[in-house]
Amino acid sequence: MPQKLVVIGNGMAPGRALEHLFEKAPGAYEVTIFNAEPRVNYNRLMLSPVLSGEKTFDEIITHDDAWYASHGVTLHKGKRVESIDRAAKTVTAADGTLAPYDKLIVATGSTPFIVPVPGHDLPGVLAYRDLDDVEKMWEAAARGGRAVVIGGGLLGLEAAAGLKAKGMDVTVLHIMPTLMERQLDPAAGFLLERSIAARGIEVICKADTKAILGEGKVEAVELKDGTVIPCTIVVMAVGIRPSTALAKAAGLEVNRGILVGDDIRSSDPDIFALGECAEHRGMVYGLVAPLYEMAETVACHLAEDASAAYKGSVTATKLKVTGIDLYSAGDFAEGEGREEIVLRDASNGVYKRLVLKDNRILGAVLYGETADGPWFFDLLKKQADISAMRDTLIFGQSYQGGAPLDPMAAVAALPDDAEICGCNGVCKGKITGAIAAKGLTTLDDVRAHTKASSSCGTCTGLVEQLMAVTLGSAYNPAAVKPMCGCTDLGHGDVRRLIVAKGLKSIPAVMQELEWKTSCGCAKCRPALNYYLLADWPGDYVDDKQSRFINERVHANIQKDGTYSVVPRMWGGMTSSAELRAIADVVDKFAIPAVKCTGGQRIDLLGVKKEDLPAVWGDLNAAGMVSGAAYAKGLRTVKTCVGTDWCRFGTQDSTGLGIRIEKFMWGSWTPAKVKMAVSGCPRNCAEATCKDVGVICVDSGYEIHFAGAAGLDIKGTEILCHARTEDEALEIIVALTQLYREQGHYLERMYKWLKRVGMESIKAAIVEDTAKRAHYFERFVHSQAFSQKDPWAERASGSVAAHEFRPMADLTLREAAE
Repeated sequence: MPQKLVVIGNGMAPGRALEHLFEKAPGAYEVTIFNAEPRVNYNRLMLSPVLSGEKTFDEIITHDDAWYASHGVTLHKGKRVESIDRAAKTVTAADGTLAPYDKLIVATGSTPFIVPVPGHDLPGVLAYRDLDDVEKMWEAAARGGRAVVIGGGLLGLEAAAGLKAKGMDVTVLHIMPTLMERQLDPAAGFLLERSIAARGIEVICKADTKAILGEGKVEAVELKDGTVIPCTIVVMAVGIRPSTALAKAAGLEVNRGILVGDDIRSSDPDIFALGECAEHRGMVYGLVAPLYEMAETVACHLAEDASAAYKGSVTATKLKVTGIDLYSAGDFAEGEGREEIVLRDASNGVYKRLVLKDNRILGAVLYGETADGPWFFDLLKKQADISAMRDTLIFGQSYQGGAPLDPMAAVAALPDDAEICGCNGVCKGKITGAIAAKGLTTLDDVRAHTKASSSCGTCTGLVEQLMAVTLGSAYNPAAVKPMCGCTDLGHGDVRRLIVAKGLKSIPAVMQELEWKTSCGCAKCRPALNYYLLADWPGDYVDDKQSRFINERVHANIQKDGTYSVVPRMWGGMTSSAELRAIADVVDKFAIPAVKCTGGQRIDLLGVKKEDLPAVWGDLNAAGMVSGAAYAKGLRTVKTCVGTDWCRFGTQDSTGLGIRIEKFMWGSWTPAKVKMAVSGCPRNCAEATCKDVGVICVDSGYEIHFAGAAGLDIKGTEILCHARTEDEALEIIVALTQLYREQGHYLERMYKWLKRVGMESIKAAIVEDTAKRAHYFERFVHSQAFSQKDPWAERASGSVAAHEFRPMADLTLREAAE
């Protein structure tokens, strides 16, 4: 009989504890979680990229609804626990929900400190701790104006950068002489202030806030020296306090935080206190690495491993502001018997400082060049004797002992317990072990299985070096290569930064992302055009000169310079009127070849370029539009006759195919998309080698995807089963939209699946119906604007001629010239 484990709080620390527990003792506990927030667990370290727009909330979810379901966890969202009855061993939420426990984890986290100056309670004064705060900042940023951020620490600077990225003017007020004084010495603080200011963010140090001014809302901040700064919002980021009220009311021992021992138990042996609310050996930690170490200790004790003990942590800090490299670890204050080693490179903006005592590192501050941070941190934690490399220590691991090492050799020399990813507490041994045990070959594989490099990304270079060392020649970093010679950025970074920086034109992208060429090239311009269309439907105007010739003239160029024209036939169905119109066009323009295609359409081959506008004009007049046989978009939906004619048919495959095609045509995608619907498992429409395929069965519809039958031969993967035609359509549309938003330009769907993994796709499309509906609606929204493309007038209902606006002849004539 499993014991009952109740968790109060659903942050990163309890989430990590449950991961370890389910690995160590699967099925040992029946778990119930109370989360005051109305959502699943997410990575709070990544709130800053979400605020700036570099990431979406979906991208920072740690455990989605499917994860809780798969582990039998009951998650109460939006339910704040108000009392713990230690005698009855129950907890009660504000709405009356009661849960009994055998073991209890209190992980109530912390609350932001609000400076109690006059006006601190005005509307527009915000904290910065969770997604609700981020959403309030988004609302404020949409209105524009100036934001004042009080606090020049980690959170304050990340909030300032995020609000600046959203278009606000930003002023940072910091009471101390330099920024991040707890983590940086004055020299590094000065360099950081200079970098922040270079991003257009005003920084005022030694700024003591007197009052927040305004009538019914925030209007300005007044400093004690009389300075008044007009603003529309104020963000308080001056510190946090452990949330201990619940524990104190239950009679647990509390100081600054809930007191815990090395086993992370509170004064009640059946209650653990974990995370920012816990106090261990006089320390309360606000960084994630110590919380993860605590979490593993809690999991061990819940799994009956009494040997586990948490001894405290030395912490390291990174600032998550794009383009600023900063690393700080340990203690760098002045003290008796301490010495320091300093390296300054003013021209490159590099500053390094090591604080030593008795030939051991006590602290490290790195600015501008941080690759050696994990190595210094490992030496610090182990209190290693550095006397043998004292003269070359500041130059980093590559020069230890005076003998330069190749960077790969330096990474290989790191011990297995050296921390590589501070955000997720991942050491070298876990990464190399996963690579070997699971056959991982790509960075995305390593991220999926270890979480290393999946958060802020500052450790990505180290992870890639580890992969190269571990895999040797088998490692192919093609996935992170630049998209072309015009930029050092890969497709993923370009897509992310287009959204983060609100870039809505090709010139804006090239300027802001520092393109190396003036106008781009044939590789990057079509890709940028697609990304801008996909990310800003309704705002971005399609740049037809950034399309390939086939897309510009709505026909496929052939080897002799003539063109192939393929009118659309919905689901492969046609009529005598359409056939007669095609025959008339063939005769009128002396088209030399007519062929049936593999996509159940008719191909007119050998059309002269100058005839294209008139050919399409005649076909349009007969109610026929382009089949987009040239497009990086939906091409065909192949069907069999299904229940209409076939004695084996289980569903109306023809009708569903036509419905899908009419709903989705005109949608741009990263690469070509072909679909098929087969009316029974005999699969006459060959649905199991298409990008998306449907196999109709007695109980509904099997949805397949990620097949290929060209240069690569690949059968589809089964995504899920749909009971109704409406459900099947929603799944297919949402799946395509997810691909549109995540796919790299020219990346076929099967390659996208390999890169992002089936688990993430199923989580978004199958297991979370609300998320699926979200992607469906985003597709519908984008289709409203795709109608503006000449060939992409959407059909709804029958295919009558009056439903289609004639194709823009001007565009075709320009192309013909």
